[in-house]
Amino acid sequence: MGGQITRCDFEWSYTAEPHATRRKEILAKYPEIKKLMGSDPRFKYEILALILLQFTLAYLMQDVSWTTLFLAAYFIGAFPSHSLIVGVHDICHNIPFGNGRPLQNRLFGILANLPTAIPSSVAFKKYHILHHRYMGVEEIDPDLPTSFEARMFYNSVTKLVWVILQPFWYALRPLVINPMAPKGLEILNIVVQFSVNYIVVHFWGIKPLVYMFASTILGAGLHPMAGHFIAEHYMFEKGCETYSYYGPGNYLTFNVGYHNEHHDFPSIPGSRLPLVKKIAAEYYDHLPYHTSWIKVIWDFITDPRIGPYARIKRPNPKKTQ
Repeated sequence: MGGQITRCDFEWSYTAEPHATRRKEILAKYPEIKKLMGSDPRFKYEILALILLQFTLAYLMQDVSWTTLFLAAYFIGAFPSHSLIVGVHDICHNIPFGNGRPLQNRLFGILANLPTAIPSSVAFKKYHILHHRYMGVEEIDPDLPTSFEARMFYNSVTKLVWVILQPFWYALRPLVINPMAPKGLEILNIVVQFSVNYIVVHFWGIKPLVYMFASTILGAGLHPMAGHFIAEHYMFEKGCETYSYYGPGNYLTFNVGYHNEHHDFPSIPGSRLPLVKKIAAEYYDHLPYHTSWIKVIWDFITDPRIGPYARIKRPNPKKTQ
């Protein structure tokens, strides 16, 4: 622990991201994959069950000690809360109601937000679409660490701090690199969320709200569930910018681990991504992948080759004109 990272810059690429090309090749060879695209009827009910579960757990926190509350938030509440965070990701790809009903999808995303205590669903979609369209592009892709992060968190001790504070980087980074003013549905998201937060405090007290907030923040930081944030695009092998994870965590996160498959086919629900890998196995079996999110976090913190700089980055075309 404490070893300084050996990278002093991002891995710059001057070629297009690989997913569009692979998608075109796979669809040409396996056109039946198009049938996997569209909504997943079960997904809505899974999200509703998670909402009910987390609100029920919050209700039970009314009279517990603060120690019990934070332990419950980390060891219990972080799991449904993080599942809802990933659910919001799938909602932004129109999985609940399909591409033809955008308003219903956005409103359902606002509903899925409620047990997390933080209004993020509508804003997340706005920025996440940029991540798919401009993956790795400087000052556009909000998933890329800033140069400030890369310089500040340069050894194992500081990388540990960075991992703990992951939810704050994800929340603040878009506002720094590519700020966009909130519009109607985003404002509605904020108003509805804080109204529900107020109702929770009014009827149940402050502890249930603190429990929901703590479940979200702790579950997105130094927690096994949050390993996918690092696993997806940090460069564990030179030249490889997207990694899938094939492990049990997928059962709790709508198969978010199938991340190469997801970037190749973002309109396919997570429940069907294993079929993509099965049908087009020759495109995925040779790619490096992860099997443990805990190991991903450990390697990120302790391996001097890996850190915020370990990302593939592309020049912003607007800056080169």
